[in-house]
Amino acid sequence: MKGQNLGSDTQQRLLIRLCCRRFIPMIRQLSRSSCRAVSPCIALFCIIAFGLIFLALSVSIVEATSIEKNNQVMLRAILTDLGDPNRWQTLLQPALEELRKRHPDLDIQLKYTTFPYNMTRAALLESLSNKTAIDLISVDQIWLGELAEKGFLADLTNRTQEWGKLADFYEANLDGTIFNDRIYGIWAWTDVRGIWYWKDILDKSDVSPNSLRTWDGYLAAAKKINSTIQAEKEKGAHTLVQPIHLNGDVNAPDVWYPYLWMLGGSIVENRPGHPTKDSYWFPSYNSTNGVKALEFLKKQTDIGLKPQSRIDDQFVDRKFAVMLSGSWMPSSFRNGTNVEQIVGFLPVFPVPDASVQTTTMMGGWQFSIPSTSTQKDLAWELITIMLEPEIFAPWLQQYGYLPTQSSIGEGPYSTQLRQSIPYYQEMISMIEVGGSRPSIPEYSEIATHIKQAMDEVFSGAKEPKQALDDAAAKSAKVLGWS
Repeated sequence: MKGQNLGSDTQQRLLIRLCCRRFIPMIRQLSRSSCRAVSPCIALFCIIAFGLIFLALSVSIVEATSIEKNNQVMLRAILTDLGDPNRWQTLLQPALEELRKRHPDLDIQLKYTTFPYNMTRAALLESLSNKTAIDLISVDQIWLGELAEKGFLADLTNRTQEWGKLADFYEANLDGTIFNDRIYGIWAWTDVRGIWYWKDILDKSDVSPNSLRTWDGYLAAAKKINSTIQAEKEKGAHTLVQPIHLNGDVNAPDVWYPYLWMLGGSIVENRPGHPTKDSYWFPSYNSTNGVKALEFLKKQTDIGLKPQSRIDDQFVDRKFAVMLSGSWMPSSFRNGTNVEQIVGFLPVFPVPDASVQTTTMMGGWQFSIPSTSTQKDLAWELITIMLEPEIFAPWLQQYGYLPTQSSIGEGPYSTQLRQSIPYYQEMISMIEVGGSRPSIPEYSEIATHIKQAMDEVFSGAKEPKQALDDAAAKSAKVLGWS
């Protein structure tokens, strides 16, 4: 946890000190000179006059201080630390300066606290449950439904309509801000996932990168690269753990969803007949499409690929020749590395055949205003200022995030992003075919059920259909269907 205070400095004490430094020496000098050349009455009159002037200035300064304190506004925020808390400074500072310019009568300050990702959700729930006055929070897209259902988030629907800029957001990112047909957040930036590969290893293995675009080609490439690994082992110079990374980490469902979606499946679907509601979400990921998607992952274990933790540094260290990972991958390389020269990127998830449209999974962060905020108008204004392209685009460029606003993603500001983010054009093209996880309160538990099913398949304990059916039964219970 780290706290930051972006405040404006007051100068009242400095002014009082300045008055003392100016007037007191003058009074002393006049007092000394009065003993020699000036009538005592005149000297006394001057001393009293200077004293009255000093008193008047002091009173004015004290009154100004009192007024300023009465107009002081403290905005408070809870934010994820983005792996580097200082990143927020470069976005918040220029936005706060603009907010102050718009409200010269207010002394606006911002105090924000950052938490690591794995602590942010708990910190939000604790603070908002305790009705702590918080004005701005960063929300992972998958937490939106949970926080909104608990009444922790302010409804932003009317504000966004008055703002008039929703049409500029990519549809998939806009959909992720909605819970029960109301808007509770602004999806500020996003990420996509695709295929990263080492060019030299594929070349040495006689694998065409385009062959990775299909399921059969993906599996065949793994076998070819494995032959390269064996040859390197004989030379004692190998670094590869296995040909292709298979995600077995806690976020493994995120790289299974695109296979489910490309086949026409969904994680949940709205159904009528709920025991306590007219209709509600029902687990649908165990459909025939879901089973087929998980069978593809099982085929990867059948040819010898083992589930691994998802640590991008392992790809950078050449532990894997191919890895499905996110648009953040280039940031894992050392500064100055010409990523596009040594590593390739395909903006796809492998598809069953060429007739199937690929897709991807999108994540990212949203800005929301808690219902406990006492400064909702200023908090909303600060959000809109941060998202102005002239402020937001340079920040995205600096840290390699992808925009959710088409005016930044494809407009004049995209030139800067193309020049600084490797494979930017390929990445941005995936947003239109991307999907997001459902913004429902029960999502976190559903994801746990899916992860358990994947583990059971990877270990050989269950076949895909049985594993998904068992998981869906647990999800249905969580969703209130039994």
